Amino acid sequence: MNDKQHTIKAPVTVRGIGLHTGVEATMTFCPAPIGHGYKFQRVDLPGQPIVDADVDNVVDLSRGTTIEQNGARVNTVEHTLAALVGLQLDNVLIQLSGPEPPIMDGSSAEFIHALQSVGLEEQNALRNYYEIPDTIRYMDNARGVEIAALPLSDYRLTVMVDYNSPVLGSQHATLADIAQFSDEIASSRTFCFLHELEHLYKSNLIKGGDLSNAIVVVDRVVADEELNDLAKMLGKPRVSVKKEGILNNVDLRYKNEPARHKLLDLVGDLALVGRPLKGQILAARPGHAANVAFAKKIKKKMLEVASNPVPVYDPAREPVMDVNRIMQVLPHRYPFLLLDKVIYLDSQMVTAVKNVTMNEQFFQGHFPGNPVMPGVLQVEAMAQTGGILVMNTVPDPENYWQYFLGIENCRFRKKVIPGDTLIFHCWLLAPVKRGIAKMKGQAFVNGKVVMDAEMSAAIVRKDNA
Repeated sequence: MNDKQHTIKAPVTVRGIGLHTGVEATMTFCPAPIGHGYKFQRVDLPGQPIVDADVDNVVDLSRGTTIEQNGARVNTVEHTLAALVGLQLDNVLIQLSGPEPPIMDGSSAEFIHALQSVGLEEQNALRNYYEIPDTIRYMDNARGVEIAALPLSDYRLTVMVDYNSPVLGSQHATLADIAQFSDEIASSRTFCFLHELEHLYKSNLIKGGDLSNAIVVVDRVVADEELNDLAKMLGKPRVSVKKEGILNNVDLRYKNEPARHKLLDLVGDLALVGRPLKGQILAARPGHAANVAFAKKIKKKMLEVASNPVPVYDPAREPVMDVNRIMQVLPHRYPFLLLDKVIYLDSQMVTAVKNVTMNEQFFQGHFPGNPVMPGVLQVEAMAQTGGILVMNTVPDPENYWQYFLGIENCRFRKKVIPGDTLIFHCWLLAPVKRGIAKMKGQAFVNGKVVMDAEMSAAIVRKDNA
């Protein structure tokens, strides 16, 4: 799995008709900055409102997942989001000229091809994975649905479907590595049963449905008169049933294409938790309602952890900034450069690491027989961490100085000694205004808070300093 965040190198557009609304629309995937996530923008509406791809914005689950925010609605988002997750993209703005993404061929394949045609661009920030900490379960006994997420160091999914149908029977689909999504899952098309088709039309759904963008499974004997009525409903001169039970002689791309498409839907719906996942997902008879309910359980668990964040430091992962890159941003040098690496950085927060060793020059005179890192230097290290964040808000940091203005509510909770790895985590309390930044910071050792404070800093152009 990728460690760094990614966007796309250039905008790319697809066009087509929406599956349920029947409205033709253009959809443009646009590059987006670090920490942006997935957002839709209804460019056809006044003010061009933004709709975050967030499970809390789901408003309808009628044969697809619909989200709404800021007075704007986007229907059937799952195939689009699945393509983004499958390519391990993190930051994309999706501009849409209508209420629903184009259905294309009923899969995610054409979105994948479009995104690959412009290429992916690595961004200088680590991916903000949510690692499933322990088993999370969702059950709907009435529908026989069960979904579980288990801890795992990568992202794997297995789906089982059983429609009690002589045509489909019981099917399984597995994605052992999310990097295989494009080849193994993306081209699997949406489907429905013949007995559902007429109900969907009467429910004012699948207005854009066509035998070119959906598989219709025929699981019973159909008289010629009914086939003629179906042809009229679908606007076709005639329709027929293949012996395998698929309407109009459509060839399946895989024997288990329906199960693979259910896995595709699950990938797209789980994108609504808002962060890339690490875990193993096992799903029996999933559907959009169950997927979204399960995504809400994951997000709830995620927010419980986020309310008391403890940064995770993996020394094996490549840092966002090593010490040489830090020295390009900060003016500090020995013995006053107090950071070794930056492991996370976006527009709102930063995490940096300081390895405390007995070789630090200050231990020679600060409690020599009982070495303790001076609190004032912990504050300085945190201020330098905040400086990295503040400088990240200006386009040309080499032309600015960052000055420490003030500190409030500073508390030292545990002594820091040689051998400790200090992890500093700072985040903005409000947007930077008139060059003034206010931040909250915490310092951790072994997952415990050892110091915290609120700080303010000023950004000043060097020619004005």
